[in-house]
Amino acid sequence: MPTFIVFDLEFTTWPGALEQDWGAPGQLREIVQIGALRLREDCSVVEEYEALVRPVTNPQLSPYFTELTGIDQEAVDREGVPAAEALGDFLGFCRGQSVLSYGNDMVVLGENVGWARARGEEVKNGYLGAHFLNIRPWLNTLAPETATANVGRLWQVLGLPKPAAGREHSALFDCYSFAAAIKHLRGTGAALPEGCMRRR
Repeated sequence: MPTFIVFDLEFTTWPGALEQDWGAPGQLREIVQIGALRLREDCSVVEEYEALVRPVTNPQLSPYFTELTGIDQEAVDREGVPAAEALGDFLGFCRGQSVLSYGNDMVVLGENVGWARARGEEVKNGYLGAHFLNIRPWLNTLAPETATANVGRLWQVLGLPKPAAGREHSALFDCYSFAAAIKHLRGTGAALPEGCMRRR
């Protein structure tokens, strides 16, 4: 059965970090939450993936990040797993699949894998087992009204029912919003970009 994955990341941030491209000293895009859905061709959900991750360089979350995402320090301290473990598990979840993002989250994923390996930590699975694609350009071209929308608002901009419980800037909710947008566009007759469907 052909399936594909959509994923989203939440990573450390501070006021003005986006505008400065995380260029201030000590500000890294360390992953704090990973969300993903394995989807069938009709966009129905086969499996969910979600993990909280403990950042290393900036283990203390900024109030700005917590307000944006709803993820607080207590949850990360209690439920967060080491970065190398979370990254390896997620890359294992993606093995043999096309993995779609709304933006260049695969770049942030790569940064975090690189930092973990530079610390001497083992990341059990690598990139080569999965096929990562940013399909934001495809989606924005087919639905120009989405061009300025973040992934968690796609459902709203497209006038779709709320796809799941939760809120934007929660990685798994953002995946449901992303999946709803893809399903909507496919329902209008749009084909996914080439290479998006692979058999497991």
